[in-house]
Amino acid sequence: MSGGGTGGHIYPAIAIANELKARHPQARFLFVGAKDRMEMQKVPKAGYEIEGLWISGIQRSLTLKNLSFPFKLIHSLSKSKKIIKDFQPDVVIGTGGFASAPLLRVASRRGIPCLIQEQNSYAGIANKWLAKTVNTICVAYAQMERFFPKEKIVLTGNPVRQDITLISEKREEALKHFSLDKNKKTLLVLGGSLGARTINQLVENSIPFFRDCKVQVIWQTGGYYFDMYKRHNETKVVQVHDFLYQMDLAYAAADIVISRAGALSVSELCIVGKPVIFIPSPNVAEDHQNKNAQAVVKENAAVLIEEKDLDILFESEFRILINSDVKQQELSNNIKQLAKPMAAKAIADEVDKLLSSK
Repeated sequence: MSGGGTGGHIYPAIAIANELKARHPQARFLFVGAKDRMEMQKVPKAGYEIEGLWISGIQRSLTLKNLSFPFKLIHSLSKSKKIIKDFQPDVVIGTGGFASAPLLRVASRRGIPCLIQEQNSYAGIANKWLAKTVNTICVAYAQMERFFPKEKIVLTGNPVRQDITLISEKREEALKHFSLDKNKKTLLVLGGSLGARTINQLVENSIPFFRDCKVQVIWQTGGYYFDMYKRHNETKVVQVHDFLYQMDLAYAAADIVISRAGALSVSELCIVGKPVIFIPSPNVAEDHQNKNAQAVVKENAAVLIEEKDLDILFESEFRILINSDVKQQELSNNIKQLAKPMAAKAIADEVDKLLSSK
């Protein structure tokens, strides 16, 4: 298994591994990531071994760091050859990120069955580079033949945490857990585990507005920003959290969600089925968060507001949504149609096909 750099690559890999481990209890698993990246901590915590490669991505602006890239790539290809030789895998799975590229390149050239999983609606550099040599490409969005050979594509969705699939049964528990007023609408604000500065500033500036709308807010600031905003816990409008450890209850409590549009967030929100306002991060490769959100919005399944338009559009768009039960229900129904809650199983099915064809 190889994928890393961000949680969007790591957590799908772990979810796929967990499903395969349940099917094949005697199987051995080895993850390969990038040294000094978050996978080196997250993967062992999930119970799997991991090897690190000396590799990093190419910077999109001119920088001295790019001068070391050819040496890192050669070193990583060499180490990948050793890993493949020593571990002797029956199948190799990549979930994106620069660490997956050398490993799957080596494996596919040696005739080992390979599968890649692309989380975003706009394919990443590593997966585009690997597409011609791997056997199967699992995707989360339609029309990915723009990037990959059509005959290799399988539409599976993104693996997500399973506890969010039953949130409809947890509403009362969730309201009690967060000490919420059941007679008021609840807004859940998510900026990712690290937080989003612009979204945090928006919430802080909008506290009087939310009070006027009679909305109560569960606000995840992210660990980096928590100390800046925790004082707002003293208001009756918002409760401030650095991180939400029981996301199933947070989703269950919410009537409306404001969120970034990372691939896994979008996939989770499709399953959750609540009305969503996406505020994509403009600071990501290939503007993929905006593209992820657009793929949902074109199905009339969410509202999209770009950061540059928040001052002009946010209050009017939010007021329209919060005051219209019909609009909320319409978005909820439509986004549920895009959900793929069995993605990990579907991807594991494709892995099993590769194993049986050996």
